[in-house]
Amino acid sequence: MSLTKHRGIGMTSERTRARMVERLREQGIRDTSVLAAIGLVPRHIFVDEALSIRAYEDTALPIGFGQTISNPYIVARMSEVLRNGQDLQRVLEIGTGCGYQAAVLAKLAREVYSIERIATLIGRARRHIRALRIGNIKLKHGDGNLGLEEVAPFDGIILAAATPQPPHALLHQLAPGGRMVLPRGSGSEQRLVVIVRTEQGFEESVLEMVHFVPLLPGVS
Repeated sequence: MSLTKHRGIGMTSERTRARMVERLREQGIRDTSVLAAIGLVPRHIFVDEALSIRAYEDTALPIGFGQTISNPYIVARMSEVLRNGQDLQRVLEIGTGCGYQAAVLAKLAREVYSIERIATLIGRARRHIRALRIGNIKLKHGDGNLGLEEVAPFDGIILAAATPQPPHALLHQLAPGGRMVLPRGSGSEQRLVVIVRTEQGFEESVLEMVHFVPLLPGVS
């Protein structure tokens, strides 16, 4: 029996995901490619079975180790800002978590690289990605602050953890014209920002208030 079927018919129905997509549209998500990607990825696969009944609510859910799967709106919003109406080639995600954001990005980019510092989470994410037969994601257990110099540059970098300052290494792994989307700040003072690499340097725009776990160094 497939993992999707095992989780229950109610949570796997296309109608359930379609309602979530319509809610995202009502919340202001306009990028049709992002909405389509969200509609294609079964979010319930990425949460604990005990929470699967809540998988399509617009809420963050715990995935263990003090981490969460972001609510569908913020996943869609960050993906929309990162894409900016353009086709994405090579994308880097910092903070794989359960793998849901990476799975959405895989529908929007040719190559997705994702780094997670917690070994158990990267193992779970690998199982989720394999279950969905997604072939264009490469996962790495490592320190996200360092990025992946060996496969840079990236035309998009997305951070699923908050930091007061964008890591220097990540800024310089952005391709010219590339965009980084991240929660900037700490505690209750976090804002979603987009940083664009230009010929003159880096331009930053503030989007909205958000709340993420902090970006930590090292691995565990």
